[in-house]
Amino acid sequence: MFFVFGPAGQIYRGASGKLAQLAPVQRVQRPQGLRTRAMEPDAAAAPGTALKPLPTAQQQRLQEAVAAYVQTEQGPDQPRLPVLRVADMMTVGAVSLPPEMPAHDAWLALARQRVAQAPVVNARGQVVGLLLRADLAPLDLLPQPAAVPQAIAHARRTVAQVMVSPVPTVAAHTELRRVAPVLLDTGLPGLPVTDEAGMLQGFISRTDILRAVVADPPLDLWS
Repeated sequence: MFFVFGPAGQIYRGASGKLAQLAPVQRVQRPQGLRTRAMEPDAAAAPGTALKPLPTAQQQRLQEAVAAYVQTEQGPDQPRLPVLRVADMMTVGAVSLPPEMPAHDAWLALARQRVAQAPVVNARGQVVGLLLRADLAPLDLLPQPAAVPQAIAHARRTVAQVMVSPVPTVAAHTELRRVAPVLLDTGLPGLPVTDEAGMLQGFISRTDILRAVVADPPLDLWS
């Protein structure tokens, strides 16, 4: 079951097939990499230059990664059960933001949590949008002096002015395989998980689905 919520409340309730037919739900443009005016490619290493040894911390992480890979070859100790529902892989207690928060504060909140997006929730706890960190980033990290006032004005915007809204959401009992087509159709990096009233229950991202594909227990795509 999928829903669409905006500041005015629920706009749609039903299967994923008709989400793309809703005019308000537009495909999100793919974010471009941050750039600066002075950005230049790194110079190529001179032929014959000796490679520097990895720092101790990186060597340790590499050893841990190899050990983890060897462990996966040995197989799980317990029988693997298929992952079927959104509830099996969603992030519970995902970070959320209020619509009145300044954009600068929202950027810092996302950076502290190391996430690239967050549901926007009103005072009643209902999802009204989705904030993407890429939409907060300026095109130029070092703007020209004449563009500084505009950059300051952008930083003073509120989350409500930047967020994707209305935004599709998904019920926790929905089959996980049905989420992937919605992410492909909308270009969103993930969906808030809500009930029919729009109350936030969690977040399901592309990373969560990829983790279900490669991790234990496995993702059951067709059951």
